[in-house]
Amino acid sequence: MINVVIDGKPVSVNAGSMILDAARSIGIDVPTLCYMRLHNTEYKCQPASCRVCVVEVEGRRNLCPACATPVMEGMVIKTNSMRVLQSRKMIVELMISDHPNDCLTCTKSGKCELQDLARKTGVVDIPLSGKEQSEYPVMENKAIVRDMSKCIMCRRCEEMCSNIQSVHALSGVSRGFEAVVGTAFDESLDNTMCVGCGQCVAVCPVGALMEKDDTDKVIKALANPDVTVVFQTAPATRVAIGEEFGMKAGTNATGKMVTALKNLGADYVFDTDFTADLTIMEEGTELIGRLTKFLNGEKAALPLLTSCCPGWVNFYESRYPDMLELPSTAKSPQGMFGAVAKNYFAEKLDIDRKKMFVVSVMPCTAKKIEADRAELKEDGIPDVDVVLTTREIARLIKMANIDFVNLTDSEYDNPLGESTGAAVIFGVTGGVLEAALRTVYEVLEKKTLPRVEFEAVRGFEGLKVATVTIAGQDINVAVAHGLANASKVMDEIKNGNPRNLHAVEVMACPGGCIGGGGQPYHHGDGEILKARTNATYQIDEEKTIRKSHENPAVKALYEEYYKEPGSEIAHHQLHTHYTYREKY
Repeated sequence: MINVVIDGKPVSVNAGSMILDAARSIGIDVPTLCYMRLHNTEYKCQPASCRVCVVEVEGRRNLCPACATPVMEGMVIKTNSMRVLQSRKMIVELMISDHPNDCLTCTKSGKCELQDLARKTGVVDIPLSGKEQSEYPVMENKAIVRDMSKCIMCRRCEEMCSNIQSVHALSGVSRGFEAVVGTAFDESLDNTMCVGCGQCVAVCPVGALMEKDDTDKVIKALANPDVTVVFQTAPATRVAIGEEFGMKAGTNATGKMVTALKNLGADYVFDTDFTADLTIMEEGTELIGRLTKFLNGEKAALPLLTSCCPGWVNFYESRYPDMLELPSTAKSPQGMFGAVAKNYFAEKLDIDRKKMFVVSVMPCTAKKIEADRAELKEDGIPDVDVVLTTREIARLIKMANIDFVNLTDSEYDNPLGESTGAAVIFGVTGGVLEAALRTVYEVLEKKTLPRVEFEAVRGFEGLKVATVTIAGQDINVAVAHGLANASKVMDEIKNGNPRNLHAVEVMACPGGCIGGGGQPYHHGDGEILKARTNATYQIDEEKTIRKSHENPAVKALYEEYYKEPGSEIAHHQLHTHYTYREKY
């Protein structure tokens, strides 16, 4: 242990701790900007480039960055001396002097860490004259908008993209005023290895990286009396949306979200959890088929890779073109819902699919790219018309002046609103695989699970491997979240699959969908992700039915329309295929 004094308070901390850690351990708030550590995950950005966290150390001539200066025995540190405060204020003034003054129209306004820092450091005007020095064109794709004029070179996005996601689409380029985090040769994100996961957006402290806002398209549809507007809401959104309205992280706001969407004018509000259960029926059947082949000594495409996460799909389509037979052909729950809504439900309502407008509320920016895939369209008409992130739908609810916190709870509409506990855990890392195991076990064992929880596939560890015995056979499974961890598994499989894996679940985002790129900003607070995860499992535990194959509404859908999992019509509407998508 190392003993130091910070602002007159003695503290003992572990050797190797930074001054910032020591200060925070005794409740002293040292402001930061480039620094971010997301506890419970492997993410840590510590370039010490912004210098906002400078402190004064007795005996040292220069101010030290608290985030990157290790404590030493006997250190006496001041975080609030006039010299420190003056220096921080000047640093922030310099940043703002080279930053666009469009806070009134910036989507990040109110959630911007530079804005907050300006208030904390007492910046009320900019004494530096001259025009803005850095100007870049705004670039966007289906999911993400990049405005590098707002980049402050914190390098958080680069750290996330390169080390947690192993995508390497972003990197620091140029020098001086022109220094910015950008793409190689200033290409658009579509021409890079970007998978659209939005984790760069999740950690960006300013408005340099944002989700593409599609709320105007939804407003237009809601205002059109000739269009039937159908909403679906993803599992992870219900435990996060409340944060946008000041509610505690992990609050289950399902009923309020349904009410809010109906107040906006939605004709129907359904639950993506319904098609998560449907996904397990299709994907589980596929897994059983492949396992049966394997156990009979036939050639089988193993391990089966889950295909619910569009960031992951984009990743393996560009990185592993020689392994495209491994992913499940089942569409994601979003994709299945769009197909069910515009085929089965449109027929039930006796309306043309062109007159139905499907809106997805998702925790994910990559879902915007997924909805635009040719495989999720029929005669050029998308199954899902618009995807709104959790942040976007919250903005729309606020625009409509809806008092979200005080809304009464409403139930989802039928017939696509009933779901099980297995479906809601799709929102957390390990959840898809656990839901599949609950069904696969009972189908193959032909008996009830003694305990539905598969603890071995739960938790924030980046890569988990477990063995589950089903029908006398050891089934080896793996769970990865963060694409760098997924790469480790894929490289193993490519090199002979030494662990003899039979099924692998991958989620691109740390923690799974609860930490998606379109969720309310966590600002580096890992406890928020933990709270969302715990709330998700709590919802599962409170469900009467906790296994997808027991969902009565899904059973009815098969009896009435799809006949059985893997049928010809199910394969046509609920399954997809994968293509090598070359990226540079």
